[in-house]
Amino acid sequence: MPDKKNRILDVKSAYAQLISEFPDLIGADERWAAKQFIKKSAAGHADKDLLSTELCSSDDYTFARGVTSALELCRMIAPDRNMVLAIVLFPLLKYGLVNKEELLERFGSDVETLLEGLLSVDTLYARHGTATTENYRNLLLTMAKDIRVIIIMTIDRLVLMRAINHNPDEDFVRRAALDASYLYAPIAHRLGLYKIKGELEDLSLKYTDREMYTRIAGKLNETKVARDKYIEDFIGPVKRKLLDAGLKFEIKGRTKSIYSIWNKMVKQHTDVNGIYDLFAIRIILDVEKEKEKGECWNVYSIVTDMYRPNPARLKDWLSVPKSNGYESLHITVFGHGERWVEVQIRSRRMDEIAETGVAAHWKYKGVKSENNLDTWMNHVRDILEDSVQSPLEHMKGLNMDIYSKEVFVFTPKGDLFKLPMGATVLDFAFHIHSRVGCGCVGARVNGRSCKITHKLHSGDTVEIITASNQQPKADWLSIVTTSRARNKIRQALNEISNRAIEIAKETLGRRFKNRKIEPEEALMMKVIKRMGFKTVTEFYRSIVDEKIAVNDVIAQYELLSNPEESVATVSAEEFSLQTSDNEHESASADVLVIGDGAVKGVNYKLARCCNPIYGDKVFGFISSEGVIKIHRENCPNAAHIKDRYPYRVITTKWSGKAGTQFVTTLTVLGTDDIGIVTNITSLITKQEGASLRAISIDSNDGLFHGYVTIGVEDKKVLDALIKKISTVKGVKNVQRNN
Repeated sequence: MPDKKNRILDVKSAYAQLISEFPDLIGADERWAAKQFIKKSAAGHADKDLLSTELCSSDDYTFARGVTSALELCRMIAPDRNMVLAIVLFPLLKYGLVNKEELLERFGSDVETLLEGLLSVDTLYARHGTATTENYRNLLLTMAKDIRVIIIMTIDRLVLMRAINHNPDEDFVRRAALDASYLYAPIAHRLGLYKIKGELEDLSLKYTDREMYTRIAGKLNETKVARDKYIEDFIGPVKRKLLDAGLKFEIKGRTKSIYSIWNKMVKQHTDVNGIYDLFAIRIILDVEKEKEKGECWNVYSIVTDMYRPNPARLKDWLSVPKSNGYESLHITVFGHGERWVEVQIRSRRMDEIAETGVAAHWKYKGVKSENNLDTWMNHVRDILEDSVQSPLEHMKGLNMDIYSKEVFVFTPKGDLFKLPMGATVLDFAFHIHSRVGCGCVGARVNGRSCKITHKLHSGDTVEIITASNQQPKADWLSIVTTSRARNKIRQALNEISNRAIEIAKETLGRRFKNRKIEPEEALMMKVIKRMGFKTVTEFYRSIVDEKIAVNDVIAQYELLSNPEESVATVSAEEFSLQTSDNEHESASADVLVIGDGAVKGVNYKLARCCNPIYGDKVFGFISSEGVIKIHRENCPNAAHIKDRYPYRVITTKWSGKAGTQFVTTLTVLGTDDIGIVTNITSLITKQEGASLRAISIDSNDGLFHGYVTIGVEDKKVLDALIKKISTVKGVKNVQRNN
C-alpha cells in the first residue's frame, strides 16, 4: 500500500476536513453536492478501495481526488465558492451521474462555465495525452476559457503528483511527471503560485530520476540545521554593515530547491558539492531610481570587503541589462567555513520587474513562452496578489482569450500545429507539406468529410485527403489565409505555367515542322511583337490559355516571310494589274469577280494563310508584284491587312463554278485506334466533289494529331465532309485550318 502521506483521502474523510477547516465555504449547495458525491460515488465504486492505486492511476478526475483537490484548493488559495462546487460536481457530471440542466438550474451559469471548461480540457487530455509542445500548452489555456479552471487544474495536478509515489504503472507516473514539469509548474509560476510550482518541480524530478532526487534530498537533510544556521550567521554581519551605512533594504536567505540544484548540476556538469550558489542571499534596496546603480555598487563594496569574491562569477546586469529587461548585480563570495554563497543585489523596482514584469523569473530561468501570454499572466498574478478583497471574485469575468487570433489543430497521429484564426483545411495541408497541399482535395475533420474551404477550430483533428491528379488553382489564393500557403500556391502555379509553356513551344515547333518550315528566331520575334506581346513568356502563355491559335501564329509568320509585306508603302495608282499566263494561279473561267468586274483575266492567287474555297466570304489584297492575294474575311491576318494597308484592299466575290477544286487543310484530333485513318480516307474518297491530296499523322501516348489536305469544289462540300469525319469512332475534334 502507498505511504499514507501520499495517499488521496477517501471522500468522507476529505469532506469532513473540508467542513472542519473551512466552514464558511460550506453552505447548503455545497452540502447537497457533497451528499450526492458521497452517495453516488460510493454506489459506483462499492467494491473498490478509494485509496487504491487503480483509481490513482487514472489521469482523469476520480471521485476521491475531487474532494481532496477541493480541500487543497481551500488550503493553498482563497477560492470562491463556485470553484469548490465545480471540483466537487465535476466527477458527477463527467460520469453521467447528474445532468447539465439539473446543475445549471441549481447552481447557475458561473458554475456551468467552470464545468464546461473542465470538460473541454479533460476531453482534450483524454484524446491526446501528454503535453509535449508549447502549442499543446497554449491549446489547453485556450480551451479552459476561465483562469479559475487553470487554477483548479494546477491544484488537481499537485494532488495527483502527491498520490502516485508508489503507483505500479511506471509509464503513467512518468507521463504525469513530465506534464507537471513542462505544463503545470510554469503556469503556477506565472500565476505567482511559487510554493505549488516548487513542489511540482521537485515531485517531477522525484518520479523521473528517483536516484538523483534521493541523493540531493539526503544531502540537504543531512545539513539542514547547519545550513539554516550558516545562512543566519552570513546575513547577520551583512545586515549590520548595511544598517551602519544608512541603507533601507530587505535581505533574504534561502537554500535552492532540489529541482533547482539538479538543474545547475546538469548545466555545470558537477556534483551537488560543486554548486557555487547552493546558498543564495538577495539584498533588495528601497532607493530612488536615479540612485539605484550607485547604491547597488555601494552594497557590492560592503559585501566584498567582508567576503572574498570570485571575479569569474561576477554578473553585471546593471550596466548592460539583459535583452528581456532584467537588471541585477550577482556576485559569488567565499563565506566562512569555505563555502560559496551567491549574493544578488537589486533595487525594489528591479526586483518587481524580475518577479512580475517583462523579465519574470520563469523566463529568466529559460522557460519558453510568448509575450502575449506573459503580459496576460502577469496581470492575473497581480490580481492574485491583491489582498484588499477576494482575488478570485475579480476573475469571474476574465476570459481566456489570449489566443483568440490562433487555432491549434491535431494530425491523426497527435502532432499539434498552430495556425492563425480563420485558417482553412487548405492552409493546414500546406502547413504540413507543400506536396500535401498541392494534392489536397478535402479532409476528414473529427471524422467528418469537409471541403478545402472548411475553417478549422482549436482542438480539431484533421486528416488531409489527397489525389494524384489534383493541381493547385488560381482561386486557391482566395481560400488560404497564411502567407506560407499563399507563397506555395504561387510557386506551384508558376511551375505548372512553365511546364505548359515548354509544351506550347514543342507544339509550335512540331506544327512548323509539319508545314516544312524552319522558323527563324529574328522573324519569330517580329511575329510576337506584331501580335501585341511584350515578352516571349507572355506569348507562349497565351497559346497555353488558348487565347491565340498555333495556326494563327504560323499564318502570321508566313505573312511576314513574304516579301510583299516588306516593301515601302505606295499609292494604289502605282500598281498595275497583270493578266495571268499561269492557269494554276487563277481560275480558267472567271470564278471570282474582282473590283467592279470590268476587268477580266486578273492575275490572282489564293492566300496560303487561310486557303479560301468557293463559298467563303473573301477580299482581295494587291501585292507589290501586282498579284492579288485572295483572303477569307475571317483570315487571321485580315484585321492586320485592312488596318495597315486599307488602300490595297479590293472587293472580291465568287461569280460561279467552272469545275475547279480548292485546296484546304483539316486538323483531326482523336484516339489512336486501329483503322481510324482508313475510315477517314475512305470517307474523303467517297465524298462527291472532294479528293484527298495529302495526309500527315503524328501519334503520341495513344493519341493522334493529323493534318489532311483535300481538294473540294465549294464550302458546302467541305462542311459536309467535316460533319462526316467527326462521326468516325475515335475522332475527338476536326476543324478547318486558317
